[in-house]
Amino acid sequence: MDTHESRLEALEREGWTRQFVANEPRLSEAVELYKETGCEVHLEPIPPKGNPSVFPMMGSECTTCFEGTEDQYRIIFTRQNKDAISDDDLFE
Repeated sequence: MDTHESRLEALEREGWTRQFVANEPRLSEAVELYKETGCEVHLEPIPPKGNPSVFPMMGSECTTCFEGTEDQYRIIFTRQNKDAISDDDLFE
């Protein structure tokens, strides 16, 4: 079984949801915004060319736009922070 496929399945089992692909400066901005909204953030590298991508990009598996610069981009995954205060907690 492909190791990236196993990685994606493991992330999903752990409650992670793929959001989008970004590089700096938008990457840091997005991470900060997700954290401010009570999410945990996990970043995954884009699989290099020649290794079939199982992290769907924009609805396809094409990574042509990232060729040669894969190391500059990350796939953003989020999940709700279990320790975050929810709106419900504020009004009890």
